[in-house]
Amino acid sequence: MDHPVSRALVRDDVELAYWRFDGGGLPLLLVHGWPETKRLYARVAPALAEAGFDVVVPDLRGFGDSSVPADGFFDLAAHARDLEALLRGLGMDRCAAAGGDLGGGVVIDLGLRFPGLVVRQVLFNCILPLVPGADGPPSPEVRTAADYFVRQGRDADGLTASLRSDEERIRYVEQFYGSRFWATPGAFDGEARRWHAEPFGDAVRFRASLGNYESAQGRRPLSEKPRWFERSPVPALALYGPDDHVMHRDWPERAEAALAEVVGPFVVPRAGHFLPWERPELFARAVTAFLRDLL
Repeated sequence: MDHPVSRALVRDDVELAYWRFDGGGLPLLLVHGWPETKRLYARVAPALAEAGFDVVVPDLRGFGDSSVPADGFFDLAAHARDLEALLRGLGMDRCAAAGGDLGGGVVIDLGLRFPGLVVRQVLFNCILPLVPGADGPPSPEVRTAADYFVRQGRDADGLTASLRSDEERIRYVEQFYGSRFWATPGAFDGEARRWHAEPFGDAVRFRASLGNYESAQGRRPLSEKPRWFERSPVPALALYGPDDHVMHRDWPERAEAALAEVVGPFVVPRAGHFLPWERPELFARAVTAFLRDLL
């Protein structure tokens, strides 16, 4: 997708890159996770702008075209504060926000940390606050797939050193769009897998992207305590792609426990971890319907 990249200095050493598709209406923030960048939303951002939203699609700190911060923080609070500064800098004091994987966690933290900023949220296959009913042991499928999670959080330096070239790093990330079965079958051909993985070829950026896993596993200091132990009060639309071998199989039930006011959760067939890419038309329609009264 060929679209101009804008940049904003949100802190002294943090520059966020983002796409903006201005449809003139309610700001809509689309937040990626790992192993993703803003490219996850390439198929839906133009359609959402056509529906009337002012769509902002950033790369999180350390990802894609954004800078790698000198402070070394990659936790939820750091990401949330970056995005709040980005939105305020664009003159946006309220928005809707969508996110999956890490991005969903950032959206939830953003809504809790800055009351009134996120008026509604769309969450799919994302991490969820650790509250009763949304915690508990992982399923056998998740445990089987969790080797990446352990190594990326506990041996990030060793993993990075073992991938000795841009090509090896790209091939490592491509697995998550293919052989690791995060995606619904057939959603990513070879060209698409490479396009999504290409931003991780650079060694510095690849290493920085693993900081999120280190933060989650206590191997990297936090910038501040995450808002991660309370239910989210922001009205939410929850979507679940079942062809995802890395998220909890009972994610819909966990989402109901973690979100105080939720529409759904709805199970989306022929979708996995990367729902905006796998089912772009459905995703755009669902988001538009959920937010239509705010346009």
